[in-house]
Amino acid sequence: MGTAYLLLPLTLLATLALPQQALSPADQAAAFRAAGFKLEGRQWKACGDPGTAGYMPGAIERVVDLNGDGRPEAVITEGSGYCFGMTGTGYAIVGKQADGSWKRIAQGPGIVTVLATRSAGGWADIEIGGPGFCFPVLRWNGRAYVRVRHEYEGKPCRPGN
Repeated sequence: MGTAYLLLPLTLLATLALPQQALSPADQAAAFRAAGFKLEGRQWKACGDPGTAGYMPGAIERVVDLNGDGRPEAVITEGSGYCFGMTGTGYAIVGKQADGSWKRIAQGPGIVTVLATRSAGGWADIEIGGPGFCFPVLRWNGRAYVRVRHEYEGKPCRPGN
């Protein structure tokens, strides 16, 4: 998997991305905690990797406004073949609530790509990349992100074909 899966299209980047420094150190810590991470030394960890080669501690990959409410959502990743198998990466998406607290919205194995398509509620669809060439696309249903289709490079596909 190349870095292409980690990049947002430039047209979408202008509308969704907030500068990384938009999160204060307190918000960064609250986002990690909401995602289930614990600070160990100077690294945020969640998956319980015992220290295998290739482990990458938690990082805030990007800060976006997934639903257009003006409050940030953070995509947090952690790298580990031990925890996430062939995908090698896990993600958590957390959002800042109106009261200032942070809440976990979604999590799982894979690489998150924010798409230009949106649900009826205004939430951006997300593609969850990993090994292969046909990836699930998740859409917000008002309570959770659920799989609605599969696609590869923006075109519909069927897993296993």
